[in-house]
Amino acid sequence: MEHMKPLIEALRTKLKQALILWAEGFREACCLHRVIVLCRRSKKLMIRTGQCFLLNGFIFLGSLFVLNSVVIPTLQWILPDHYSQTNCEAMSEFHGVFKFYSFLRGFLIQLFYVFWFYPLYVFSFILSNLWYNDIATHGFAAMGRSGPSTVESSKQNDTLTSDSKVHAARPAGLGGIMIGIGEQVYSLLLLTFFFFEVYAAGFIPYVGKALNFVLLSWMYAYYCFEYKWNFTEWGLEKRLDFFETNWAFFAGFGSPCVLAIFFFSPLVGYGFMAVLFPLVHLGPFSCSFGDC
Repeated sequence: MEHMKPLIEALRTKLKQALILWAEGFREACCLHRVIVLCRRSKKLMIRTGQCFLLNGFIFLGSLFVLNSVVIPTLQWILPDHYSQTNCEAMSEFHGVFKFYSFLRGFLIQLFYVFWFYPLYVFSFILSNLWYNDIATHGFAAMGRSGPSTVESSKQNDTLTSDSKVHAARPAGLGGIMIGIGEQVYSLLLLTFFFFEVYAAGFIPYVGKALNFVLLSWMYAYYCFEYKWNFTEWGLEKRLDFFETNWAFFAGFGSPCVLAIFFFSPLVGYGFMAVLFPLVHLGPFSCSFGDC
């Protein structure tokens, strides 16, 4: 048992470091006051963020609220399953009518989904992704003219120096362009396969939900930071190395988004995620962790 003590102590130290990094990532993601500061510096950023709230929060989530609070109760009143005042003998006589009412009510609700929610979901998904790119662009520009402190300036200078080393290693001209395109394609395929892994992990008995939560946190965190890494032109190898080295931090950074959607239905969860993502999405541009 004595020979196990060093191993147990090492594991305890690693676990403590991981928990500290996770808490730091969670704290960074929840520093939403920085979004207000950046929006005050950039009117375009404020407009794009407001449009995300309007589309996903007011229209999309508002439509779901109207459906569940107004439309469905109204249909249940007009097309009831049963009448409480009706006796058992009458209930048997009207059984076919009530069954038809139930079918008709379900059909009308499905029409509402097919002709409103699903097209709105696709429209929101495409438009929001375009807006996220604009938000990242304006957020990065706002950070560039924010007048950072001496410490932040030194960090930015260190980042620029490290980026210049990366650029020097990448060939110029057509070769560099092809490498850049290849890295973007590889990154897209990586996130796509990772998404399928996240989906499959949810079916694992007992630990599936917990594993799904951690994997989703990593995916959202990587997606958030990828915008900044694109602007600072980090190579794919450097991104993955930094992500793998600080896996606990990124698990914490992605947790707020996952917590907001994990306990809701897919459509409601998407709506909450689409509202919160622009806020968390701006976090990496003012992140104080390491040289991220």
